[in-house]
Amino acid sequence: MAKKSVIARQKKREKMVAKYAELRKQLKDAGDYEALDKLPKNSSSVRLKNRCLLTGRPKGYMRHFGISRVAFRKLALEGKIPGVRKASW
Repeated sequence: MAKKSVIARQKKREKMVAKYAELRKQLKDAGDYEALDKLPKNSSSVRLKNRCLLTGRPKGYMRHFGISRVAFRKLALEGKIPGVRKASW
């Protein structure tokens, strides 16, 4: 599990990106890069990192499910993800 501070920082960035998204789009379309530079750095969407919703793990992230491979495997083996089962042939 990731540190609580790292998870909190990520959530703070997500809120800031959502807050400034429209303004950033307008400034980019207008080509006003000086005004863009004055906005907070964390308002840029490239600073976001995909993290597991359950554990906050940054690596092994599965976009389709929104969780890491470790959490996915645990939930799949417990039968908590509908339509997913272990392969056997």
